[in-house]
Amino acid sequence: MTSTLRRRLLASSLALAASTLLPLPAAAADKIKVAAIYTVPVEQQWVSRIHKALEAAKGRGEIDYVFSENVTNADYERVMRQYAESGNKLIVGEAFAVEAAARKVARDYPATAFLLGSSGKPQAPNFSVFDNYIQGPAYLTGMIAGGMSKSGKIGMVGGYPIPEVNRLMHAFMAGALEVNPKVSFTVSFIGSWFDPPKAKEAAFAMIDKGADVLYAERFGVSDAAKERGVLAVGNVIDTQPQYPDTVVASALWHMEPTIDAAIAAVRAGKFVAADYGKYSTQKFGGASLAPLGTFEKKVPAALMAKVKAREKAILDGSFTVKVIETEPKSN
Repeated sequence: MTSTLRRRLLASSLALAASTLLPLPAAAADKIKVAAIYTVPVEQQWVSRIHKALEAAKGRGEIDYVFSENVTNADYERVMRQYAESGNKLIVGEAFAVEAAARKVARDYPATAFLLGSSGKPQAPNFSVFDNYIQGPAYLTGMIAGGMSKSGKIGMVGGYPIPEVNRLMHAFMAGALEVNPKVSFTVSFIGSWFDPPKAKEAAFAMIDKGADVLYAERFGVSDAAKERGVLAVGNVIDTQPQYPDTVVASALWHMEPTIDAAIAAVRAGKFVAADYGKYSTQKFGGASLAPLGTFEKKVPAALMAKVKAREKAILDGSFTVKVIETEPKSN
């Protein structure tokens, strides 16, 4: 073997050896296994925001994402454990009806990060909580509702009177009262997170009593409003494309800031028990007032000027929407 050939073979061997020591591409090395557990369909308003944010992270190549929907409360703990045992580094979901079970699972898997919607506090070392603190835009939609109502009667249909729902309803009511101090409210809870027919019937009853604007905290309310020719205000998601002549405004929840912060913490190895609630506020881009769309020229300019002024005050901190979490009542 000539010395030249020997050098070439040696160089090739070294190059091949070096190539095996190169780091994996960033996308493959950094991708995190994430699982989500939902007690309702992913189409439901609240859950759809979480699902959308996780799908966006998956689309960017940051995570491997799997989920289970329509999981019963009785089966929630089993599914959580199954996902933890499967090597998922981050588990997301809602623990409102399964607090004790969810927190027990988190204690049993301290190396797994848990991020769950909860009315409670974080639990060291790995159970973080979040919520939809969108009371700012809820107040603004209340102002629009109060200004658009001709009868001065507003109907409000909710799922359950829990703090997460109550605070948004109270914010909406306060906004409506700022514009029209004489407005009255009829409040009803249907006892379900996903029962559009029941929500629709509750809305019909309110319309029969004179309500000409409905607060649609649940699916089904806007359908009733559309059928009877009254207005509706959306919650969490923007449904105006589906109800262009009905939904006048919506308070939107953007879960992306929360999910992105959690993923970054897991990737950095710095995930700890924390309250992620702040990421759902307007300040962090977690909430906003939906564009008026088809109602752009239907809502009086003077009313929108008041809304924009109040929005500016909320954003700059000169006005704070009160957080009231007791059950709202009809007046």
